[in-house]
Amino acid sequence: MYLGRVVGSVWCTVKNEAMTGCRFLLVQPLTPELESTGKPLVCSDSTGAGVSEIIYWVRGKEATFPFLPAQPAFDTTIVGIVDSIHLKAASAMSPLRVSPSAPPRKAARKS
Repeated sequence: MYLGRVVGSVWCTVKNEAMTGCRFLLVQPLTPELESTGKPLVCSDSTGAGVSEIIYWVRGKEATFPFLPAQPAFDTTIVGIVDSIHLKAASAMSPLRVSPSAPPRKAARKS
């Protein structure tokens, strides 16, 4: 499973019949520290997640499991909404607490 933040939604009027009625969301992959990593991707949604929520998603065959017995042609699916994340800080003995409700961080621009 991977962490991500929902950054938008995708509307498809023409799609595989097995995908009819399914929601698609645009997700920005995140590190455990909630820093953006990689490119945004489209995930089907099995949880009812909304924009700016921290979620976890799966990829591959597991992306179809929430929709069994149907097996829609999904490669990525949101399977959970994150309530909290607790990390042990690398340089300190106390855990680092990260709030999923924090606003998205802006990445520094590289010149």
